[in-house]
Amino acid sequence: MSKKYELKAADLRCVCDHRIFKFKNTSEIKPLDEVIGQKRAVQAIEFGLNMKSAGYNIFVTGVEGTGKSTIVRELVSQHANTLPRPDDWCLVNNFKDEFRPKAIAVPPGKAVQFRKKMNKFVEALQKDLPKAFEGESYLKHLSGIKSRFSDKQNRLFQKIDKFAAKSNLQIVKSEQEIETVPVIDGTPLTPEDYNKLPHDKKAAIEASVRRIQEQIEMASVEVDKLNQALHTDVEKLMDKVTFSVVRGRLEKIRSEFKDSASILNHLAEIEQDIVENVQYFMPSEEENSKEENIFKLPPKSNLQRYQVNALTDREPAKGAPVIFETNPTYHNVMGRIEKRAYMGTVTTDFTMVKAGSLLNANGGFLIMDMESLMMHPYVWEALKRALQAKYLPIEDIAEEAGFGTVSLRPAPIPLEVKVVLLGSYDDFEVLQDYDPRFNKIFKVRADFDYEVERNDDTVQQYARFIARVCNEENLLPFTPKGVATIVEYGEKYVSDKNKLSIRFGPLLGVLKESDYWARKSKARLISDKYVVKAFSEHRFRYNLYEEKTHESYLDNTIMIDVAGEVVGQVNALAVYQIGSFSFGRPVRITAETFMGKDGVINVERESKLSGKTHDKGVLILSGYMGRTFAQNYPLNLSISITFEQSYSGIDGDSASSTELYAIISSLSGIPIKQEIAVSGSINQKGKIQAIGGVNHKVEGFFEVCKTNELTGRQGVMIPKANVKNLMLRKEVIDAVKKRKFHVYQVSTVAEGIEILTGMPAGKADKNGNYPDGTVYGAVQKKLAHYVKRSLQLKKELE
Repeated sequence: MSKKYELKAADLRCVCDHRIFKFKNTSEIKPLDEVIGQKRAVQAIEFGLNMKSAGYNIFVTGVEGTGKSTIVRELVSQHANTLPRPDDWCLVNNFKDEFRPKAIAVPPGKAVQFRKKMNKFVEALQKDLPKAFEGESYLKHLSGIKSRFSDKQNRLFQKIDKFAAKSNLQIVKSEQEIETVPVIDGTPLTPEDYNKLPHDKKAAIEASVRRIQEQIEMASVEVDKLNQALHTDVEKLMDKVTFSVVRGRLEKIRSEFKDSASILNHLAEIEQDIVENVQYFMPSEEENSKEENIFKLPPKSNLQRYQVNALTDREPAKGAPVIFETNPTYHNVMGRIEKRAYMGTVTTDFTMVKAGSLLNANGGFLIMDMESLMMHPYVWEALKRALQAKYLPIEDIAEEAGFGTVSLRPAPIPLEVKVVLLGSYDDFEVLQDYDPRFNKIFKVRADFDYEVERNDDTVQQYARFIARVCNEENLLPFTPKGVATIVEYGEKYVSDKNKLSIRFGPLLGVLKESDYWARKSKARLISDKYVVKAFSEHRFRYNLYEEKTHESYLDNTIMIDVAGEVVGQVNALAVYQIGSFSFGRPVRITAETFMGKDGVINVERESKLSGKTHDKGVLILSGYMGRTFAQNYPLNLSISITFEQSYSGIDGDSASSTELYAIISSLSGIPIKQEIAVSGSINQKGKIQAIGGVNHKVEGFFEVCKTNELTGRQGVMIPKANVKNLMLRKEVIDAVKKRKFHVYQVSTVAEGIEILTGMPAGKADKNGNYPDGTVYGAVQKKLAHYVKRSLQLKKELE
């Protein structure tokens, strides 16, 4: 009866024929230069890269190991190489407000060159300007100006002297004042002689002195005007000399950057500021003084105002920049304003402003990992603001955090950058649901698949991928048999005979480990035996817990029957997972049925060891029981069902069919074959649905049976929908070929009952009754007995 449901050995694994590869080893074929099976993701990325409108930044999703980072980098780099290099950016002093430095665009690759030229320009002026003011030409013009004004001043005072002589007075000049002294017969009077003079002569002299004082005051006003004019003329002379020296030095820089309006404007501002502050270039006594003052701020050169802070440098780059930020902290992404500590205080200036990756990627592309990004506060909000405003403000984190003071606030820099974020499905879902600005800024989603259809093209691409890895990682070449084994691994990794895994992260590990074992054996090529060795050794490194669990079956600590028949007892199949390592083992499910009205009592649920999905599965089997056996009278019974020797949480519905078989066996009194383990979920219509981990489950029960000796009657019953997922070990397939082990496929509960009991399940007639000699007929009789007995007890009690 069960043979019609039995699978053949060919159904248990998709074998890759190594003869389809027309090479002796992978060194003879062209390495892969395209992307395997990511058409949707590649098209989305290309669309996002070519869209120029605002908001078309890209969010990349996909499971780990699919090569998201590598593929995104390659595609973005290829696209960036077709674009022109963007301008560099420099930060320069704002001569109107030093706390608001200005950002200027510089031709690509010229930022550092511009900075060096300005440093040399300042150094040259420190020599040229003092020399110019000590030169013969300047001193000659200065002497002429001073002489001219001295002559005017002398003529003014000569006029006063003549006027004083006529009034018998003499003008005596000192550094502090101008004094008027009376003269008689050419001899100045002393104060004693003056006091001896008659009153009328004193009055006449005093009147003359007042007239002279008025003349002197008028002359003093004229002298002040002459001094101001002298100062103005000297300043004009200094400005002229300074302008001449500065203009000569700047002319070379202007000619080199003649196409950059921002640089020319800044040079004009520098020229004007140097003319106004030429004293900064003159040697001062303070510079020569060695005295120190502990209360002074750190020394700061006045000439620093003419320096250039090169924020970006694209000299070695070709095309648009591509920046992959691995540590997206606020400062690393947005930039920082560094501080200099000195005597318990901090200072800063525009030369201490540093660019972040967002500015370095300006005009190009910035790639970041979303998980790393969300670990650092303030970055996400600052990034969104910058992308929406298309301006990058470099601000201090203290201000962003809402405390502290900032001494600098550089002018925002125009931003034109495409951001690519690598994230998980969970990241994408949360941001879409809870961040209203996310969909406006990241309008392109590139979703990476983890599997691709298995066909001749993708199998050959697998071989070319192996060839590429061998070249890049300096691995030994693979033989056709070695490549075929890797292809089979790709099928097993996704548990699908019609698919291949394109999670190249784990695959790369297998290739490297195969190379290790081949080199250890001093082989020149990597054949299938070294690939199998790599699999076996990898499993051995991780399966200590599996071995310890298996020992519990050997010493009967965990009780499992792999022979005989038992009523109300079925071997279910469970998958244990420790990190990325998984394995399957059987677990006993028992069911007891008795009179009552409690329905199905899920022991796991009552003891709070059951997950939501498992609870759902139990409720579904209750629905099937009602649909099948309660059409004519109610189900007046109680059912206790449990996973024996299970002391931790259980979830999933893959054991719901197994639980149903145990219940049906308990009700019918018909025993179930213990040599057959079962896995499969059910729906309320009695259809068997696909489950996960089918390969682990089959191989797990095989290991237990093999330990207890294979009898030829043992096997596993799986959903028909899971046949395509079978990629069993060759050891299991060999046992099936020798009829030592069996794998059955079922699509309904009735089919499963027939295999487990050896009896037909039974089909109801038009009245809903099942025939005798069937499992369902026996169940119906038991339920009828419960109803009859319940009515009898009710009458007796009445």
